[in-house]
Amino acid sequence: MARTFLVRGLVCGLIAGILVFLVARIYGEPNVDGAIGFEEQLAHLASGAHEHEEEIVSRDVQASWGLFVGVMVYATALGGLFSLLYAYAWGRMGRLGARMSAALLAAAAFVAVYVVPFAKYPANPPSVGNPDTIGFRTALYFGMIVISIVAMVAAVNLSRALLRRWGAWNAAIAGGAAFLVLVAIACYLMPTINEVPDGFPATLLWQFRTVAFALQLVLWTSLGLSFGWLTERSMAAHPAPGSPALSAARR
Repeated sequence: MARTFLVRGLVCGLIAGILVFLVARIYGEPNVDGAIGFEEQLAHLASGAHEHEEEIVSRDVQASWGLFVGVMVYATALGGLFSLLYAYAWGRMGRLGARMSAALLAAAAFVAVYVVPFAKYPANPPSVGNPDTIGFRTALYFGMIVISIVAMVAAVNLSRALLRRWGAWNAAIAGGAAFLVLVAIACYLMPTINEVPDGFPATLLWQFRTVAFALQLVLWTSLGLSFGWLTERSMAAHPAPGSPALSAARR
């Protein structure tokens, strides 16, 4: 079963990667070009003359094939990880069907892995950020991811513990509230980073962050929906005898 899920997750990752690439190519690259142009202006003003540095990889390649390869590798790997997470969670999510299980799992992963870290440390264009602090900023970002995942696991376990006593709705509310409290405390305690240079266009910064958020939303949404749909079809075509999941597959 885990092997089947893994292959399916890789396929869904490829599908999600294609969609993400199209959105990034159409909406994201113009913002990157604008940020690079701003960075070049600052370098020109600082040096008093324009010094052209030879690029190892041209900007055209970065925005086309480079972008495509990077997105596809990332999305495919994420699809494989999601499939393993789904294989572990399947059967532990009550009577939820394949589609609903995949959708909820993708939504929870999107919130824990991206939304919470993004709220504390939002994405920045290439020209934003001090190169000397990139290691520190990277460590903080991944630390926020770990904290968010731990908070999500704790919230889910709390909801399951309260399920029999409080009912599904109240248990879910309690778990969600606990998650919000934990991440709010973490966001308050974690250092704040603000390295946006003076004069950087606010509109460009807002557009870049909006597109970055949209790319992750497209990725997780397409991954969860496609994985759930393919899993449902597979279970309907090849039902396991006596499997309690069969009756829930179409829900």
